[in-house]
Amino acid sequence: MPCYTALVGTSDQLGLTFTIAAARRVWRVADLVSAARTALEREYTDVWVEGEISNFRPADSGHLYFTLKDGDSQLRIVMFRSSARLLRFKPADGLAVIARGRVTIYEARGELQLSAEYLEPKGAGALQIAFEQLKAKLAAEGLFEASRKRPLPLLPRCIGIVTSPRGAAIQDMLNILRRRHASVPVLIYPTQVQGEAAASEVRAGLQYFNRARSVDVIIVARGGGSIEDLATFNDESIARTIASSTLPVISAVGHETDFTIADFVADLRAPTPSAAAEMVIESRHQLEERIAGLHQRLARGARYRLLMARQVLTEWAQHTAFARIHDTLARRQQRVDDVVYRLVRAEHSLLRAHRSRLDVAGARIRHFDVRRQLAAMRRDLDSHTAALAAATRRYLLIRRGRWERTGARLEEMSPLKILDRGYALVFDSAGKLIKDAAQVGVGEDVTARLARGTIVSTVKKSQ
Repeated sequence: MPCYTALVGTSDQLGLTFTIAAARRVWRVADLVSAARTALEREYTDVWVEGEISNFRPADSGHLYFTLKDGDSQLRIVMFRSSARLLRFKPADGLAVIARGRVTIYEARGELQLSAEYLEPKGAGALQIAFEQLKAKLAAEGLFEASRKRPLPLLPRCIGIVTSPRGAAIQDMLNILRRRHASVPVLIYPTQVQGEAAASEVRAGLQYFNRARSVDVIIVARGGGSIEDLATFNDESIARTIASSTLPVISAVGHETDFTIADFVADLRAPTPSAAAEMVIESRHQLEERIAGLHQRLARGARYRLLMARQVLTEWAQHTAFARIHDTLARRQQRVDDVVYRLVRAEHSLLRAHRSRLDVAGARIRHFDVRRQLAAMRRDLDSHTAALAAATRRYLLIRRGRWERTGARLEEMSPLKILDRGYALVFDSAGKLIKDAAQVGVGEDVTARLARGTIVSTVKKSQ
């Protein structure tokens, strides 16, 4: 750096005394800015500044850049990635915050700025701001919509629980599940429910049950606590894992007054872990009562249907057309019975007549002691007996054939047989048999009696 010096002296001759100014120092811009930055950083190493965020700009590198405004004054703020990743909320324009850091100068532009190491919202806490921001974001994406909620199974075959195995909440849940339905197995995925590793472990538990497909429903549970204690269940990655789950998820986090992001995304929110155990499965006693009630309703319904069917069948049986059919069949059956009776009587009469003749012949034979005549008469008797038996069999066969042909003709003439060939009996709305199309008009209801069943139809105008 150039330096100019001058002598300081007096003039006796003229009686004058004068002083020459010290040499001036000329700074390079970089040196001056660096010196000022060093002085500022030494003086203002730890300051708190409050103001309203504007011109917020997150960089791809993870650094945050924004301006704090207060009236007509403004101060540029930079927060490097190492500090920004610890933020519990997302800064945004218009948000009033308090920043802590050291004052410095950005040498490239010679601008005063604050290198912030900590940032908190003014008024509401950082966790509450982060909660509201994430809640608004996921709600805008539709993750809270009731239409995407999955129904819980009525009686799950197996229940999966993601929680800490050492907490009191899991013991309460197991006691309730054992009391309500001891036969339903429970699988527990042990996780931390608080701390930095808790979110990744809870997410892993949800993913495990979805891959294994070993349970029908998943419960994510944790006991009560402060908003800091429940921060794990306000994590965006857990919310998206719950939303993408193919199995229904119940969120049972905290007490009844505690709400987390997991509660809004889950298919069902339980006010407490114990309530989740009550809600996930119906008690055995209630289930048995419900089954008994359904059985009674089914029995009453079946009896009613049978009664109505019997009433309809009775009405059909009382119809004149079916009565005539039944009367005709009865008369035919009576004739068949009469023919059979007469055939039996004729056979018995012939047998008695031949037996009488045998008795007479036997009496006559007893008066003669001629073996030759007796043998001849025996042969004649055997011949006549065989002829009689053959004639009787032929007679019976002829009669039976006529009877079977008569029965077949009766069967063919039966209206039910006609219905089996595709015909139907058609009745009007009053139940009268329709023999002429002129008996019904367009729009009237008619009933067609088929071989099996009934069809009700409406008459339309022919094309």
